[in-house]
Amino acid sequence: MNTGLRITAFAAAVAATFGTAYGVGKAVDPVTDKTPTARHGEHDGGREAGSHEGMADTGGGATPPGGLQVSDRGYTLDLKTSRLTAGRKQKLSFAVVKDSTGRNVTAYQPEHDKELHLIVASSDLTTYRHLHPVRAADGTWSTPVELPRAGGYRVFADFRPQGAKEGLTLGADLAVAGAYEPKELPAHRTTATVDGYDVTLKGELKTGAGGDLTLSVAKNGKPVTDLQPYLGAYGHLVALRSGDLAYLHVHPNGEPGDGRTKADPGVSFMTAAPSKGAYRLFLDFKHEGKVRTAAFTVHAGGAGQDGAGKDSGHQH
Repeated sequence: MNTGLRITAFAAAVAATFGTAYGVGKAVDPVTDKTPTARHGEHDGGREAGSHEGMADTGGGATPPGGLQVSDRGYTLDLKTSRLTAGRKQKLSFAVVKDSTGRNVTAYQPEHDKELHLIVASSDLTTYRHLHPVRAADGTWSTPVELPRAGGYRVFADFRPQGAKEGLTLGADLAVAGAYEPKELPAHRTTATVDGYDVTLKGELKTGAGGDLTLSVAKNGKPVTDLQPYLGAYGHLVALRSGDLAYLHVHPNGEPGDGRTKADPGVSFMTAAPSKGAYRLFLDFKHEGKVRTAAFTVHAGGAGQDGAGKDSGHQH
């Protein structure tokens, strides 16, 4: 369908060691998600947040990404759960506090069908979650999560307070107890195998003005021509930068039902990276009632592309 998409960016520093390893996704259930090292996980919400408008070109490159701070523009991410145990399903709770009043934010502007989107990523990028927590009346958010591996994680909250002109992303560190062994970043790949689906990446991630990336979905060697809408779009792309977890969200110009966007296998994105370097791309798509995620290692600026082929499948 070559749906045109504009990229928006926000970044978040990762806790402690950033080993920069990722994995390709396997089948995901729309409720929970797993780790890429074994399988690519089940989604709680699957759709990236849509709180930020485009990553603007500032002449020499993209706008510096945000979300590196726990506090920004008068809001603070209060992570009430700062420690979890690997391999156990536990509740992750947090609130967004308005600094001027000290009170939890309770009114949000929905973005892509959700008031808030939550991302959890391990410091070595082998585990990735896209969650949609539930908000209580007092403004406390919570969601069940199971993180299979120990180590440092980063939690990102992407939201837009009611009445705000734009959204923002805040980040906080999360510790997961247990034996820890960081993984290495997988080699550059152009095809990911996800639960019997082959997703092929065409194009290059570029800095500055950016360029086109097209991801095409096939099953059993045949193009998938009936992708299903998922939180308002046919494809959702997140990119995480190696080194500091700079966080890029991509949003569609077109959407299902707009009269021009079709459920074709090719989902096209206009992207721009904030700098040269290695990134991990996560594409969410829905087919036959399930959300699946395919992941790729790419290098903005063309450096370090040292291979091509298929990643092994795993959950994120």
